[in-house]
Amino acid sequence: MKDLTDDISLSAFRRQVEVATTTATCPSAAAIEKGIPIYDGAGASETVAAEWRAILGEGAGVFVVKRAFKDLGAIDAASAVFRDIIADERGPGKAAGDHFAAAGANDRIWNSLQKLCLRTPDVYARYMANPVIDMACRAWLGPGYQLATQVNQVRPGGKAQAPHRDYHLGFMTPEQMAEYPEHIHRMGPVMILQGGVAHCDMPVESGTTKLLPHSQNYLPGYIAATRPEFRDYFEENCVQLPLEKGDAIFFSPALFHAAGENRTADVTRMVNLIQTASAFARHMESLDREAMSLAVYPHLAALSPEGRRAVIAATADGYPFPTNLDRDPPIGGLAPPSQQDLLTRACDEGWDADRLASALAEQSGRRRA
Repeated sequence: MKDLTDDISLSAFRRQVEVATTTATCPSAAAIEKGIPIYDGAGASETVAAEWRAILGEGAGVFVVKRAFKDLGAIDAASAVFRDIIADERGPGKAAGDHFAAAGANDRIWNSLQKLCLRTPDVYARYMANPVIDMACRAWLGPGYQLATQVNQVRPGGKAQAPHRDYHLGFMTPEQMAEYPEHIHRMGPVMILQGGVAHCDMPVESGTTKLLPHSQNYLPGYIAATRPEFRDYFEENCVQLPLEKGDAIFFSPALFHAAGENRTADVTRMVNLIQTASAFARHMESLDREAMSLAVYPHLAALSPEGRRAVIAATADGYPFPTNLDRDPPIGGLAPPSQQDLLTRACDEGWDADRLASALAEQSGRRRA
């Protein structure tokens, strides 16, 4: 088996990343700032989605969508809930761990998607009825994706993260990474999309994410990102952009990146981090999507068709496997209905909540071993 560590070279890495971002891969972008394509959320379309796919795969590896949220009231309502959750979870002696920063250096809400949904499903429905997020996830991962979120709140003085790549391989030691063959290093980033939603106006001084455009294209990058010379290069060459409340950023999990240091005296930076997995991938967090579906169901009828589709995609399981095919056979097709299919049918046919609860429970029972 080829050893990727033999190919790690800072000069080769520099040749990979020291290239310009041109309009060839992003002709619909409103601007290119510091090598990062910038889009306007009002112009999101299938054509733009194809550009996003090219950017993540062969281009800069990151793009920003300004005004991804038209409804800033939804951001404020969700922020209020998140602050309540932080207060509840911050008890004496508690400090939520972080992957790439010291525990206690910030406030972290794990599984914020489920917590928001179950605590205030009306706010959740309003917040997740966002076609831009749905379009970005579908652009890279196709249908059936599984979305999870984690809130990161960094107070003034909060320190920066170490540069890194993300889940899956990025959460391993270099020795563990090296055990996986080259094609896994190549394939892994295709299965995940990273992103974040700005919950406040965030100047660069508040520690917006440090990014190294085009670095996702360096194949041995998972191991390289742990090495001092690559981290030094990152710190000398990374870029940061200011974000406004309601902006969203999306990037390849293989992009070298790190949250910055909050050098302000009065800005508490809050971002709802998005991690979306392909239907074919193992997700990082386990969510009770049945409970979430039941909680949000009464609020789906009031949404637009696009908003409803986005909420259902964020909430319910979009892939019908694994299942027990003796109890859950693929009658009338190659696969049984997914949880998303069931929730969509309930909306279309106007089921009451009890009927949906019964159908979801029956579906879960059929899928058990």
